[in-house]
Amino acid sequence: MSLEYRDRFHIPRAADGSECAYLCGHSLGLQPNTVRAYIERELKEWELLGVSGHFHARHPWVEYNKLLSDRTARLVGAKPVEVVAMNSLTVNLHLMMVSFYRPTPQRRRIVMEEHAFPSDRYAVGSQIQFHGYDPAESIVTVTGEDELDDLLRREGESVALILMAGVNYSSGRAFDMQRVTRAGHAHGCAVGFDLAHAAGNLPLKLHEWDADFAAWCTYKYLNAGPGSIGGCFVHERHARDESLPRFAGWWGHELETRFRMGPHFVPTPGAEGWQVGNPSVVALAALRASLDIFDDAGMDSLRARSVELTGYLESQLDRHADRGFSIVTPRDPERRGAQLSIRVPGLVRTVCERLRDGGVICDWREPDILRVAPAPLYNTAGDIDRFVDCFTRSL
Repeated sequence: MSLEYRDRFHIPRAADGSECAYLCGHSLGLQPNTVRAYIERELKEWELLGVSGHFHARHPWVEYNKLLSDRTARLVGAKPVEVVAMNSLTVNLHLMMVSFYRPTPQRRRIVMEEHAFPSDRYAVGSQIQFHGYDPAESIVTVTGEDELDDLLRREGESVALILMAGVNYSSGRAFDMQRVTRAGHAHGCAVGFDLAHAAGNLPLKLHEWDADFAAWCTYKYLNAGPGSIGGCFVHERHARDESLPRFAGWWGHELETRFRMGPHFVPTPGAEGWQVGNPSVVALAALRASLDIFDDAGMDSLRARSVELTGYLESQLDRHADRGFSIVTPRDPERRGAQLSIRVPGLVRTVCERLRDGGVICDWREPDILRVAPAPLYNTAGDIDRFVDCFTRSL
C-alpha cells in the first residue's frame, strides 16, 4: 500500500537531490499530486465566470462543501449531516464551546488532559473567563481515563464539559474516546474532542461513540496544506436543536432562504448550521484532493499499515536502547497512532538539526521530545531505516 499511495504525493528533496525521509506528517502533511489541478480548476472558474461561479461553476461554490461531506463522514465515522469543513481548529472549538459549555456556579469546570496543546488551554481559559469564572479554579486536568473516572465519581456534578484530545500532540498517546464520552455523559457533562492528531490517523466512530462535538485541522495527517481549513462534527441529536446558543452567521443560514436576506436566522440542520462565513473554495479544493486518496485507501487499511510501520520503528529503536533516549509514547498499538515521541535529554534540538542535514525531516517540542511519524500513505520501511541510522549517529 505505501508505495502505491506514496506516488500520489510530492516528496521533498534533500540537498543531494534524493527524496527526503519525511516523517513529519503529524505536523504538516505532504502535498497530493492533484492539489494543483484542483485549485487551478477553481481559479479558472473564477477567471471565466466571476461571481456566477457561486451557482454555475462545474462544482458550484455555494455548495462546494457538499463535495466533502460524504468523504469526511467516512473518515471520522459520522453521518454527512454531522460534519462540515469550516474555519480553523481553534475557531471551531470556540464556536462549539459557545453551544456546549454552559456553566453555572455549581457546574462550571472543564476537564482536559494533562499537557494539552497550548492553544486548547488558551481557548478553554478564555471561555471560562468570558463567563466570569477563574481558569485556575475551573480547569481540571487528568492523566488519562482512570483518573477521569475517579474525578467524575468524586466531583462529576461540578464538571460542565470534558474537552480532550483524541491523540496528545506531545506524547502521542491515544485516548479511549468512547470510554471518555460514556463517563462524561453518565455524569451529565458535555463531551468534545480535539482531533488534530487523530483525524486521518486513527479510525474514528464519532457518531457511534456519541460525542457531542469534535473539531480538527486538516494540515497534518489530512495533507490539505499549511493553514488549511478546519473540520467540525456535531452529533445528529443536536442537528435541529435551536435552543442551543450559537454565534450565528449568514453562511450557517439554510440555503433555501439564505439569499432572501431576511432578518431572522434559520440554521441549516446539522453541523453546517454552525458556519458563520463562507469558506475558501481554494482551501476546500486542496482538502478534496487529499480526501480522494483517503477514500480510495480506506481508514481500516491505512490503520493496519500504520500499526505495522510504527511497530517497525519501535523495534528498530529498541535495538539502540542504551543510547540515552527513551520512547514516551505508549507501547500498546491501541494507545497510539502513527507517532512515536522520543525523549532526548539535552540534545533534541541538535539531533533534529542533524537529522535534517541528513535528509530526514521530523520535529521536536519543548523541552526534550523528538516527534517521528511514519504516515502510512507515503512513508516506507526504508524511511524508517534511514531515520534510525541518522538518529543514532546524531547522538
